[in-house]
Amino acid sequence: MINLILFGKPGSGKGTQAEFIKNKYDLIHISTGDVFRYNISMQTELGLLAKSYMDKGELVPDNVTIKMLEAEVSKSPNVNGFIFDGFPRTTIQAEMLDKFLKNKDLEISMTIALEVDEDILIERLINRGKESGRVDDQDKSKIQNRFEEYNKKTSKLIEYYNNQGKFYIVEGLGEINDITKRIYNLIDSKI
Repeated sequence: MINLILFGKPGSGKGTQAEFIKNKYDLIHISTGDVFRYNISMQTELGLLAKSYMDKGELVPDNVTIKMLEAEVSKSPNVNGFIFDGFPRTTIQAEMLDKFLKNKDLEISMTIALEVDEDILIERLINRGKESGRVDDQDKSKIQNRFEEYNKKTSKLIEYYNNQGKFYIVEGLGEINDITKRIYNLIDSKI
């Protein structure tokens, strides 16, 4: 079973690459954002609980987030594995995820970080913002804040997974197909 965590700053191509990886290795892609939106729209108990925090402008507690992810993983017991996108974001979340997976006799196989220069990402995001209308992708200072938040949170996660021998960087610059091949080569060399 392959269980991957995909890291990357906004605009690094995580969503695009997750789709290719999911299809090639027949994995389930679990995006935290999608899980939140689903639970909120379906008004599940966890969705309503998460919404109550969000409505107050607060972060959803880790224990609520991990319960949503546990429910997603439990929906698909007989699969080749999972891609976790947007989770974990903190070392505590990583420890919670490891503990949950261990209880199911599973573990994270590897974490893959898509590395792209921030200046290129800013250009990508501004172009994406123009096309999509996403306001958060059209303001350079907001984009920079998102990068700073990412750098702050993921630096400890990089150390956490590096200590387990499960952290890998893939150059996220170039043609989409070339990036995809780099990721496939990495996964194939480790499984």
